[in-house]
Amino acid sequence: MQPRDQTLDEIKTSLSPLTVEWMDDAAREAMALLAELPVKDSYDREDVATMLDQGFDRGILCARLFLMMSKDSMTTALTEKLPTGGIGAKRYKTDREVFLDALDSIGLPAQMAATINYQPVWSDILKERLRSGRGSAIQGQKRGRGLEDFTEVLVREVFGDAYETRCTFTGADGKTAKCDIAIPDRNRPRIVIEVKGYNATGSKMTDIIGDLDAIIDAKRHDTTLMFVTDGSTWAARLSDLRKIVERQNQGKIARIYTTKMQSDLLEDLRSLKKSMRL
Repeated sequence: MQPRDQTLDEIKTSLSPLTVEWMDDAAREAMALLAELPVKDSYDREDVATMLDQGFDRGILCARLFLMMSKDSMTTALTEKLPTGGIGAKRYKTDREVFLDALDSIGLPAQMAATINYQPVWSDILKERLRSGRGSAIQGQKRGRGLEDFTEVLVREVFGDAYETRCTFTGADGKTAKCDIAIPDRNRPRIVIEVKGYNATGSKMTDIIGDLDAIIDAKRHDTTLMFVTDGSTWAARLSDLRKIVERQNQGKIARIYTTKMQSDLLEDLRSLKKSMRL
Protein backbone atom coordinates (compact mmCIF):
# COMPACT_ATOMS: atom_id res chain seq x y z
CA MET A 1 0.00 0.00 0.00
CA GLN A 2 1.46 3.29 -1.09
CA PRO A 3 1.39 6.13 1.42
CA ARG A 4 -0.60 9.17 0.37
CA ASP A 5 -2.38 12.13 1.88
CA GLN A 6 -6.14 12.03 2.00
CA THR A 7 -8.41 15.07 1.95
CA LEU A 8 -11.48 16.01 3.92
CA ASP A 9 -13.53 16.22 0.74
CA GLU A 10 -12.46 12.72 -0.22
CA ILE A 11 -13.67 11.28 3.07
CA LYS A 12 -16.80 13.44 3.10
CA THR A 13 -17.78 12.29 -0.39
CA SER A 14 -17.40 8.65 0.58
CA LEU A 15 -19.65 8.91 3.65
CA SER A 16 -22.93 6.97 3.58
CA PRO A 17 -25.75 6.40 6.11
CA LEU A 18 -25.25 3.63 8.65
CA THR A 19 -28.52 1.81 8.12
CA VAL A 20 -29.40 -0.90 10.61
CA GLU A 21 -32.40 -3.12 11.15
CA TRP A 22 -34.23 -1.93 14.26
CA MET A 23 -36.31 -5.07 14.69
CA ASP A 24 -34.58 -7.90 16.54
CA ASP A 25 -35.91 -11.41 17.16
CA ALA A 26 -37.85 -10.35 20.27
CA ALA A 27 -39.57 -7.55 18.35
CA ARG A 28 -40.42 -9.85 15.44
CA GLU A 29 -41.90 -12.43 17.81
CA ALA A 30 -43.96 -9.74 19.56
CA MET A 31 -45.31 -8.41 16.28
CA ALA A 32 -46.20 -11.94 15.18
CA LEU A 33 -48.13 -12.49 18.41
CA LEU A 34 -49.97 -9.18 18.02
CA ALA A 35 -50.96 -10.11 14.46
CA GLU A 36 -52.64 -13.25 15.80
CA LEU A 37 -54.82 -11.43 18.32
CA PRO A 38 -58.54 -11.53 17.42
CA VAL A 39 -60.32 -8.25 16.79
CA LYS A 40 -63.13 -7.84 19.32
CA ASP A 41 -65.08 -5.00 20.87
CA SER A 42 -63.75 -5.81 24.33
CA TYR A 43 -61.05 -7.89 26.00
CA ASP A 44 -60.76 -9.47 29.41
CA ARG A 45 -58.25 -11.25 31.64
CA GLU A 46 -58.55 -14.46 29.64
CA ASP A 47 -57.37 -12.63 26.53
CA VAL A 48 -54.43 -11.33 28.54
CA ALA A 49 -53.73 -14.83 29.82
CA THR A 50 -53.78 -16.24 26.29
CA MET A 51 -51.22 -13.65 25.27
CA LEU A 52 -48.93 -14.49 28.21
CA ASP A 53 -49.36 -18.25 27.82
CA GLN A 54 -47.79 -18.11 24.37
CA GLY A 55 -44.54 -16.95 25.91
CA PHE A 56 -44.32 -14.80 29.02
CA ASP A 57 -41.52 -12.46 27.91
CA ARG A 58 -43.14 -11.96 24.53
CA GLY A 59 -46.55 -11.44 26.12
CA ILE A 60 -45.26 -8.88 28.63
CA LEU A 61 -43.56 -6.97 25.81
CA CYS A 62 -46.91 -6.83 24.00
CA ALA A 63 -48.59 -5.69 27.22
CA ARG A 64 -46.06 -2.86 27.51
CA LEU A 65 -46.81 -1.82 23.94
CA PHE A 66 -50.54 -1.63 24.65
CA LEU A 67 -49.92 0.35 27.84
CA MET A 68 -47.21 2.54 26.25
CA MET A 69 -44.84 1.77 29.13
CA SER A 70 -41.08 1.42 29.17
CA LYS A 71 -39.59 -1.68 30.76
CA ASP A 72 -38.73 0.24 33.94
CA SER A 73 -42.19 1.85 34.12
CA MET A 74 -43.85 -1.54 33.72
CA THR A 75 -41.61 -3.01 36.41
CA THR A 76 -42.56 -0.18 38.76
CA ALA A 77 -46.29 -0.57 38.05
CA LEU A 78 -46.25 -4.33 38.61
CA THR A 79 -44.08 -4.05 41.70
CA GLU A 80 -46.61 -1.69 43.25
CA LYS A 81 -49.38 -4.21 42.60
CA LEU A 82 -47.23 -7.25 43.46
CA PRO A 83 -44.90 -6.01 46.22
CA THR A 84 -43.69 -9.51 47.16
CA GLY A 85 -43.02 -12.68 45.24
CA GLY A 86 -41.54 -11.24 42.06
CA ILE A 87 -43.09 -10.07 38.79
CA GLY A 88 -41.63 -12.54 36.29
CA ALA A 89 -42.66 -15.73 34.55
CA LYS A 90 -42.30 -17.82 37.71
CA ARG A 91 -44.70 -15.56 39.61
CA TYR A 92 -47.20 -15.68 36.75
CA LYS A 93 -47.04 -19.47 36.66
CA THR A 94 -47.45 -19.95 40.43
CA ASP A 95 -49.83 -17.05 41.13
CA ARG A 96 -51.68 -16.66 37.86
CA GLU A 97 -54.93 -15.04 39.05
CA VAL A 98 -53.18 -12.48 41.25
CA PHE A 99 -50.86 -11.59 38.37
CA LEU A 100 -53.81 -11.15 36.01
CA ASP A 101 -55.53 -9.01 38.66
CA ALA A 102 -52.48 -6.74 38.65
CA LEU A 103 -52.55 -6.33 34.87
CA ASP A 104 -56.29 -5.77 34.98
CA SER A 105 -55.91 -3.04 37.62
CA ILE A 106 -53.46 -1.07 35.46
CA GLY A 107 -55.94 -1.16 32.61
CA LEU A 108 -54.44 -3.64 30.17
CA PRO A 109 -57.69 -5.23 28.82
CA ALA A 110 -59.29 -1.82 28.30
CA GLN A 111 -56.18 -0.50 26.59
CA MET A 112 -56.09 -3.55 24.31
CA ALA A 113 -59.66 -2.81 23.20
CA ALA A 114 -58.95 0.89 22.68
CA THR A 115 -55.82 0.19 20.65
CA ILE A 116 -57.07 -2.68 18.51
CA ASN A 117 -60.34 -0.94 17.63
CA TYR A 118 -58.79 2.45 16.98
CA GLN A 119 -59.12 3.67 13.40
CA PRO A 120 -55.86 5.42 12.53
CA VAL A 121 -55.29 8.23 10.06
CA TRP A 122 -52.06 9.00 8.28
CA SER A 123 -51.08 11.75 10.74
CA ASP A 124 -51.02 9.17 13.56
CA ILE A 125 -47.93 7.64 12.00
CA LEU A 126 -46.10 10.96 12.02
CA LYS A 127 -47.35 11.76 15.51
CA GLU A 128 -45.95 8.47 16.82
CA ARG A 129 -42.61 9.14 15.15
CA LEU A 130 -42.56 12.55 16.80
CA ARG A 131 -43.53 11.12 20.19
CA SER A 132 -40.92 8.36 20.17
CA GLY A 133 -38.16 10.66 18.93
CA ARG A 134 -38.30 14.33 19.84
CA GLY A 135 -41.23 13.81 22.21
CA SER A 136 -39.28 11.37 24.35
CA ALA A 137 -36.42 13.83 24.65
CA ILE A 138 -38.79 16.67 25.54
CA GLN A 139 -40.44 14.58 28.26
CA GLY A 140 -37.05 13.82 29.78
CA GLN A 141 -35.99 17.46 29.67
CA LYS A 142 -39.24 18.60 31.27
CA ARG A 143 -38.94 16.05 34.07
CA GLY A 144 -35.38 17.09 34.81
CA ARG A 145 -36.02 20.82 34.52
CA GLY A 146 -39.16 20.54 36.67
CA LEU A 147 -37.12 19.04 39.51
CA GLU A 148 -34.44 21.69 39.09
CA ASP A 149 -37.08 24.44 39.20
CA PHE A 150 -38.59 22.89 42.33
CA THR A 151 -35.19 23.00 44.05
CA GLU A 152 -34.29 26.47 42.84
CA VAL A 153 -37.52 27.95 44.22
CA LEU A 154 -36.57 26.74 47.71
CA VAL A 155 -32.99 27.95 47.38
CA ARG A 156 -34.18 31.38 46.27
CA GLU A 157 -36.59 31.55 49.21
CA VAL A 158 -33.71 31.08 51.64
CA PHE A 159 -30.71 32.67 49.92
CA GLY A 160 -32.28 35.25 47.62
CA ASP A 161 -30.03 35.73 44.60
CA ALA A 162 -26.89 34.42 46.32
CA TYR A 163 -26.49 31.28 44.22
CA GLU A 164 -25.54 30.12 40.73
CA THR A 165 -27.21 27.43 38.65
CA ARG A 166 -25.87 24.86 36.19
CA CYS A 167 -22.27 25.87 36.60
CA THR A 168 -18.78 24.48 37.06
CA PHE A 169 -17.56 25.16 40.59
CA THR A 170 -14.02 25.30 41.94
CA GLY A 171 -13.32 23.17 44.98
CA ALA A 172 -10.29 21.74 46.76
CA ASP A 173 -6.82 22.26 45.25
CA GLY A 174 -8.33 23.97 42.23
CA LYS A 175 -10.38 20.92 41.24
CA THR A 176 -13.59 21.59 39.33
CA ALA A 177 -16.86 19.77 38.73
CA LYS A 178 -20.27 20.56 37.29
CA CYS A 179 -23.26 21.02 39.58
CA ASP A 180 -26.83 22.25 39.36
CA ILE A 181 -26.68 24.82 42.17
CA ALA A 182 -23.70 26.41 43.93
CA ILE A 183 -24.20 28.60 47.02
CA PRO A 184 -23.25 31.43 47.25
CA ASP A 185 -21.41 31.10 43.91
CA ARG A 186 -19.18 28.81 41.89
CA ASN A 187 -15.94 29.99 43.51
CA ARG A 188 -15.34 27.65 46.46
CA PRO A 189 -19.05 27.28 47.28
CA ARG A 190 -20.17 26.41 50.79
CA ILE A 191 -23.15 24.39 49.54
CA VAL A 192 -23.44 22.36 46.36
CA ILE A 193 -26.73 20.86 45.22
CA GLU A 194 -27.04 18.21 42.51
CA VAL A 195 -30.48 17.50 41.03
CA LYS A 196 -31.20 14.30 39.13
CA GLY A 197 -34.58 12.80 38.33
CA TYR A 198 -34.68 9.13 37.42
CA ASN A 199 -35.75 8.68 33.82
CA ALA A 200 -35.51 12.44 33.39
CA THR A 201 -32.89 12.92 30.74
CA GLY A 202 -32.10 9.42 29.63
CA SER A 203 -28.80 9.45 31.49
CA LYS A 204 -27.50 6.08 32.59
CA MET A 205 -27.48 5.47 36.31
CA THR A 206 -23.72 5.00 36.13
CA ASP A 207 -23.50 8.53 34.71
CA ILE A 208 -25.58 9.94 37.57
CA ILE A 209 -23.38 8.21 40.13
CA GLY A 210 -20.32 9.34 38.19
CA ASP A 211 -21.50 12.97 38.33
CA LEU A 212 -21.97 12.70 42.09
CA ASP A 213 -18.54 11.13 42.54
CA ALA A 214 -16.97 13.93 40.49
CA ILE A 215 -18.52 16.48 42.84
CA ILE A 216 -17.45 14.50 45.90
CA ASP A 217 -13.88 14.35 44.60
CA ALA A 218 -13.71 18.05 43.72
CA LYS A 219 -15.45 19.75 46.63
CA ARG A 220 -13.79 20.91 49.80
CA HIS A 221 -14.41 18.83 52.91
CA ASP A 222 -16.28 21.73 54.47
CA THR A 223 -18.61 22.06 51.47
CA THR A 224 -22.02 20.50 52.02
CA LEU A 225 -23.33 18.35 49.15
CA MET A 226 -27.10 17.89 48.92
CA PHE A 227 -28.74 15.57 46.40
CA VAL A 228 -32.31 16.04 45.14
CA THR A 229 -33.93 13.23 43.18
CA ASP A 230 -37.32 11.73 42.43
CA GLY A 231 -39.15 9.37 40.09
CA SER A 232 -41.10 6.25 41.04
CA THR A 233 -39.14 4.24 38.49
CA TRP A 234 -36.21 4.30 40.92
CA ALA A 235 -38.03 1.29 42.43
CA ALA A 236 -36.87 -0.71 39.42
CA ARG A 237 -33.24 0.28 39.96
CA LEU A 238 -32.86 0.01 43.70
CA SER A 239 -29.32 -1.35 43.43
CA ASP A 240 -28.23 1.94 41.86
CA LEU A 241 -30.13 4.04 44.38
CA ARG A 242 -28.54 1.95 47.12
CA LYS A 243 -25.10 3.03 45.93
CA ILE A 244 -26.13 6.66 46.31
CA VAL A 245 -27.54 5.99 49.77
CA GLU A 246 -24.24 4.33 50.71
CA ARG A 247 -22.41 7.53 49.82
CA GLN A 248 -24.79 9.43 52.06
CA ASN A 249 -24.16 6.94 54.87
CA GLN A 250 -20.43 7.47 54.39
CA GLY A 251 -20.87 11.22 54.83
CA LYS A 252 -19.98 12.01 51.24
CA ILE A 253 -23.48 13.36 50.63
CA ALA A 254 -25.08 15.35 53.45
CA ARG A 255 -28.66 14.35 52.64
CA ILE A 256 -30.82 12.96 49.85
CA TYR A 257 -34.18 14.66 49.22
CA THR A 258 -37.29 14.05 47.12
CA THR A 259 -40.15 16.42 46.35
CA LYS A 260 -42.11 14.92 49.24
CA MET A 261 -39.25 16.05 51.52
CA GLN A 262 -39.72 19.70 50.57
CA SER A 263 -40.12 20.87 54.17
CA ASP A 264 -36.96 18.98 55.22
CA LEU A 265 -34.95 20.54 52.41
CA LEU A 266 -36.21 24.01 53.23
CA GLU A 267 -35.46 23.57 56.93
CA ASP A 268 -31.95 22.27 56.23
CA LEU A 269 -31.21 25.17 53.87
CA ARG A 270 -32.24 27.64 56.55
CA SER A 271 -30.14 25.84 59.15
CA LEU A 272 -27.08 25.85 56.88
CA LYS A 273 -27.52 29.53 56.10
CA LYS A 274 -27.48 30.31 59.80
CA SER A 275 -24.59 28.00 60.75
CA MET A 276 -22.46 29.07 57.78
CA ARG A 277 -23.41 32.74 58.19
CA LEU A 278 -24.30 33.06 54.53
